Amino acid sequence: MKNTIFRIRAVAVLVAVAGVTLSNVTPASAAVPLKNITHRYVGSAVAANHLANEADYRSVLTREFDNVTPENEMKWGVVEATRSHYDWSGADAIVDYARRTGKSVRGHTLVWHSQLPGWVNDLEAGELRSAVKQHIATEMGRYKGKIRAWDVVNEMFNDDGTRRSSVFQQKLGDRYVADAFRWARAADPSAKLYINDYNTEGLNAKSDALYDLVRKLKKQGVPIDGVGFQAHLATQYGFPAGYQANLARFAALGVDVAITEADVRILMPADAAKLAVQANYFKQLWDGCHAVARCVEFTTWGFTDRHSWVPDTFPSEGAACLFDTNLRAKPAYTRINP
Repeated sequence: MKNTIFRIRAVAVLVAVAGVTLSNVTPASAAVPLKNITHRYVGSAVAANHLANEADYRSVLTREFDNVTPENEMKWGVVEATRSHYDWSGADAIVDYARRTGKSVRGHTLVWHSQLPGWVNDLEAGELRSAVKQHIATEMGRYKGKIRAWDVVNEMFNDDGTRRSSVFQQKLGDRYVADAFRWARAADPSAKLYINDYNTEGLNAKSDALYDLVRKLKKQGVPIDGVGFQAHLATQYGFPAGYQANLARFAALGVDVAITEADVRILMPADAAKLAVQANYFKQLWDGCHAVARCVEFTTWGFTDRHSWVPDTFPSEGAACLFDTNLRAKPAYTRINP
């Protein structure tokens, strides 16, 4: 989701302040791996450079998760920064890693207003429509049969429930969403096709708008298989009201639902009380997903604070992941996996 492309950040999480000592965290190997305690896919966003260069990162990822989402490597601005010139190196590396380690892949993302190459924004409507269709066909075609699920359309709503004024909305109008899903189905009939967004976890204006759209798309016969709820939470704002009921109402439309980018940021510095609240939020996310039969996936946006996007975007916040910078399991991990 995030705009941080292939940056390595060593986030210094203080685990020895205000009573947070090494006794409050446990080695990741102390518990049964997350992937082995549930019938849902359990995943993490990953970066190809960390996979290649950090053996400890790769080891924990391989042990704990059975699904991976390329953090940036499949985004349009990465794979085709210059028109008709492609760079598949990072995406190929992650897909190959998944194949070798028996993991599924969530493709992220095809139609998104952010991290677009400049040339896309400059296209006229007719050419843009052709370019979107070609982009979907090219990327999904390359990985046909290798990607379990794709985030086809990403972050199309504002928080008030209105449609985001993206280049796609401005130039192609409301139809671009249905078109994207139809093109995606043609490109890889076996992949599950999702719409994905943030701040839609609870019952609110944005999730209502998303619900109405999905309901209409289903009635129109548009091939949408699932809805992704990113779940980028922050402890200071409270847990999303009506979370489980919200997942359930989408599932009742006949689509799968998934937690696709979960993390829970806290105001720094970390202390035992803040980490306990964070753990409670992760547990609520986990339990709510497991209470809904059609919640098929629980994926976090990275698994270690070593490489979290949060401090770059929210400078006073951090420590958002299940593992600390030294890849030790935090209280949030042990709440999910006691």
